[in-house]
Amino acid sequence: MNRSTSATLVVVAALAAAAGGYWFGQQRPAAPAPPGPSSSPAAAPKGGPGGPPGGGAVTIEATKVVQAALPQSITAVGSLRSDESITVRPEVAGRIAAIGFNEGQRVEKGTMLLRLDPSVNDAEVRQARANMTLAKTKYDRAVDLSKSNFISGQARDEAENNLKVAEAALALAEAKLAKTEIRAPFSGVIGLRQVSVGDYVKEGADLVNLEAIDPLKVDFRVPEIYLRQVRVGQPLEVTLDAVAGRVYNGRVYAINPLVDAAGRSIVIRAQVANTDTRLRPGMFARVRLITEERADALVVPEQALVPQGTEQFVFRVADGKAQRVRVEIGQRGDGKVEVRQGLAVDDVVVVAGQLKLRDGVPVTIAGRPAGAVADGPNDGAAPPQKGAGAAPGKGGAPAAPKG
Repeated sequence: MNRSTSATLVVVAALAAAAGGYWFGQQRPAAPAPPGPSSSPAAAPKGGPGGPPGGGAVTIEATKVVQAALPQSITAVGSLRSDESITVRPEVAGRIAAIGFNEGQRVEKGTMLLRLDPSVNDAEVRQARANMTLAKTKYDRAVDLSKSNFISGQARDEAENNLKVAEAALALAEAKLAKTEIRAPFSGVIGLRQVSVGDYVKEGADLVNLEAIDPLKVDFRVPEIYLRQVRVGQPLEVTLDAVAGRVYNGRVYAINPLVDAAGRSIVIRAQVANTDTRLRPGMFARVRLITEERADALVVPEQALVPQGTEQFVFRVADGKAQRVRVEIGQRGDGKVEVRQGLAVDDVVVVAGQLKLRDGVPVTIAGRPAGAVADGPNDGAAPPQKGAGAAPGKGGAPAAPKG
């Protein structure tokens, strides 16, 4: 074989090797591209919406919807007032002759509080009584003379009229004398006096205040939108910053028929017992008005709510999955909230872990096997299924880690 033939064979062999390599490269599958920002969503690992990668269940905490007594209430602030309150003032002028009380003392109805000097008034009474005696004597003589026709009927009538004037003058003088003694119009606690013995006081001068403080009144306001919910006889609870840890019970006894146009509110007056007299008029009061007692209200913890705009939602656990449910709520109190629509008793709602949930995501309750149910604060949605906790591939769901 000559040299040119050998060179031709080498070239043919090289071309055949190159063609074979190209064909082999076309038949091999392409290697997957490394993950990066430009990766297609199809390349991402599959999983449930909002759930963990790989389609596993989201671990949450849950509790049952229960029935409980939940009073419907309105909260407001108000002030305490005396049941009866007056400022003692004299009706006649005079000099104070005696004071019949000690400041801060409890007095009974009819107790003499102050006495003005009665000397002038007493003299006026004696004068009026003497005038009346004389007028009566003249009238009696006129009656006798009239029977004998010695005087005219007009003279008799004038004598009768003079007697009536004298009687009225005596009554006026006696009334002024009686007003020199000022007595308590009701039982209560006397305040601090503004005068002393020997002071000259005029009509209407402030002397001392008298307060009836058992029971007390409490006045408070509520918005006009609650007008249909309030009525006379409703119970209420009163707490005061000045008497910490104590709740006083009361009852509404009057509602002002006039709505305040300035604040669009209703003024309500209630009565509160004050047997220990620890409360005082003028104290700031926090009022909780009970408008309705519901013994079968459906309640859930407040942390179960998922607000969205003006609406409230919860995640209900059913068949091992989370279901997003819109609810209508009512009263709140003590960390609980009333559910008026959207749930039923014994429904299981999520109270922790809602941020990881979407509608239809598989869930497992912390501390319990997947799908388990037991009576307690963290209850599952469905009874244990056959095969629960078995190995994957044998019809069972993997057991959730304990703890």
